[in-house]
Amino acid sequence: MDSQLPVRQNLAKLIVNALNLDISPEDIDFDASLYGEGLGLDSIDILEIALVVAKEYGIQLKADSPENHKIFRSLNTLAEYVDSQRIR
Repeated sequence: MDSQLPVRQNLAKLIVNALNLDISPEDIDFDASLYGEGLGLDSIDILEIALVVAKEYGIQLKADSPENHKIFRSLNTLAEYVDSQRIR
C-alpha cells in the first residue's frame, strides 16, 4: 500500500528516536514483530510508542485495549491502524 509508506517511515523514525534504538529507521523490517524477536521491544517500550503516536497523530491508544496485540504486532499493523484512525 503506497499510501502507507509515509506513515510507516515516519513511525520507524519516531520509534527509533523515542526508544534510542541502535539501528536506523531504514533498517526496520516493517513486517517484523515489535515484541520479542524482531525489534525486541517490551511492554514499557510499547507504552512509549503509544505516547509518541498520540502526540504525533492525536490517536489515543489505551493500555487495556484487547486490540493492542494486533495493533502492535508489527510496524505495518501499527501503520495501518494509525492510517485508519487519522482524521483526514
